[in-house]
Amino acid sequence: MDSWWRLGENDGYHGNELAVNQITCPFCLEQGNYKLAHHREKSKPNSQKILNFDTYECGNCKGYVLVLWSASEFGSGFHNYHVLPWPLRIDTYPNYWPESVGRFWIQAKRNLIQENWDAASLMARSALQAAIRDSKAEGNNLKQEIEYLAREGILPPIMKEWSDALRELGNVSAHPLPDQPPTNPQDASDIVNFLDFLLEYLYTLPHRINEYRKRGDKK
Repeated sequence: MDSWWRLGENDGYHGNELAVNQITCPFCLEQGNYKLAHHREKSKPNSQKILNFDTYECGNCKGYVLVLWSASEFGSGFHNYHVLPWPLRIDTYPNYWPESVGRFWIQAKRNLIQENWDAASLMARSALQAAIRDSKAEGNNLKQEIEYLAREGILPPIMKEWSDALRELGNVSAHPLPDQPPTNPQDASDIVNFLDFLLEYLYTLPHRINEYRKRGDKK
């Protein structure tokens, strides 16, 4: 997004009103239990576009979140928002991801937050393998499966490099030696970040392109 005025234009959540029921309290983790405490808005000059600045109070713990949100100016039926602060706990993944990929990704993220470095690396590797196999990779092991997708043009060179880096870092936790030292925290963070890039490439970008095509078909 190159401008805040683009918020909610053609992507985000369905509907023209803020999906408060989807916002999770960052303090008590209760979802959708809010009441509006304060509202301000800013209008784009010579346009119907509005940015909403809302403060919501959690009905459970009385904590507050600040929500910047906006609906599409052109009636595409979308809106999007950003919340501050956001929950550090991760409970969901995009609904267009395979279940196994999302499940392992959530566990990788949670273990990273809890500073369980070995477990974070292992779950990231598991998510990688689930995604690679979901892409119909062939081979006797993860290394061969990554090479197969690279040969088929499914993974470009930079993504193959990232996938191999993720695989190698994850192998340390997946196949530990008797005197194996703990996983380095920075390595664990890197492996999960590499995983995010890979899933963006394999699932999020194709999904966004498909949504764009659907909008074009409706015109």
